Amino acid sequence: VRLHPGIILFMTDLAIKTEALRKEFGQQVAVRGLSLEVRRAEVFGFLGPNGAGKTTSIKMLLGLVAPTAGGGQLLGAPLGHRATRGRVGFLPEHFRFHDWLTAQEFLTLHGRLHGLQPAPLRKRIDDLLERVGLIPFRNKQLRTYSKGMLQRVGLAQALINAPELVFLDEPTSGLDPVGRRLVRDLIREVRDAGTTVFLNSHLLGEIEVTCDRVAFIQHGEVVRSESLRTLAAGEVQVTARGAGLTPAVLSGLEHWATAIRADLDQVTFVLPAGEAALPEIVRYLTAQGVDLYALVPQRLSLEEIFIRTVGTEGVL
Repeated sequence: VRLHPGIILFMTDLAIKTEALRKEFGQQVAVRGLSLEVRRAEVFGFLGPNGAGKTTSIKMLLGLVAPTAGGGQLLGAPLGHRATRGRVGFLPEHFRFHDWLTAQEFLTLHGRLHGLQPAPLRKRIDDLLERVGLIPFRNKQLRTYSKGMLQRVGLAQALINAPELVFLDEPTSGLDPVGRRLVRDLIREVRDAGTTVFLNSHLLGEIEVTCDRVAFIQHGEVVRSESLRTLAAGEVQVTARGAGLTPAVLSGLEHWATAIRADLDQVTFVLPAGEAALPEIVRYLTAQGVDLYALVPQRLSLEEIFIRTVGTEGVL
C-alpha cells in the first residue's frame, strides 16, 4: 500500500522489525546493533541492565531519535513515519503531564491531538477512566494525584487512540499490588484485542507473569530472545544432597550440567536442556558410590535467567 511518494506500507505479521540499529552520541555508542522482531498481538518484554541502551532503542523505534546506522519498520512503515505514529501509544518512564488539567481535560486534549471526534472520544475516556479506576477523580487536577494515580492516567493516555502498538516504559512504577494487578489485566485485555505491547520494566516478576516473549539486550544488542513458555520449559537448577560427592564425581557431572557449586554434602548445578537428564544423572551418582539423600529440581526464575544471560554488570 503506497501512502505517498517514497513511502510504501508493507503488510506484515511483525509489529516491529529492526536490523543492526545503531546510535552514537559523539564518541559514545549507546546502541551497538539492535536486531529485533516483535510480532503483532503479543506482549514483548525488553530486558537489560542499566546502560544497555533500552531507552535509546525505544526512542529510535518511536522516531524521537534518528539512528546513526541501520534501520527498521514499525507497523510495516519505516521508522519515524508520521502517519504510522498516530497508530502508536506511549507511556514514558519519566512523564511530565499538564498538572493544571483534570484527568478529563488531559485525556480530551490527547484524544483531540489524535483526531478523535467529540462523541466517540467522550465514550473512550469514560471507558478508560473506568478501567484504570479513576472515575471518581476525573474532575480533579492532576497536581492532586498520587504517583500511582498519575501512572494510571498515563496508561489511559497511552491507550486513548486504541493503538495497534503501545510502548510502556515502567508502567507499574509507583503502583501498589492492586494497581500492578490492574495494569497486568489491562495489558492482557489490549493484547487479546489485537494490540502489540512493548514492555520495559525492571520488575522481572511482572515481566514473567505478563509477557509472551522477552529479549535480553546488552550494550545495545540482543543476546537472547525467547518465548516465556520456552524459558519455563528450559533450564533447571538442581540441588543434590548426599555422601561421597568427591571432586572427581563433581567433575563427571560436567557431562550434563553447568554452574556446578559444592558445599559440604550438597551440590547445586544447572541443566541447560531441562529435566530429561535427571534419571541418567541419578544412575551415574549411584554407580560412583554416592549415597543420594535428596535431589530437587527447580525451574530457574526469570531473574536467575537474566543474571545468567547478561551477568551482574549493572542492575535493571
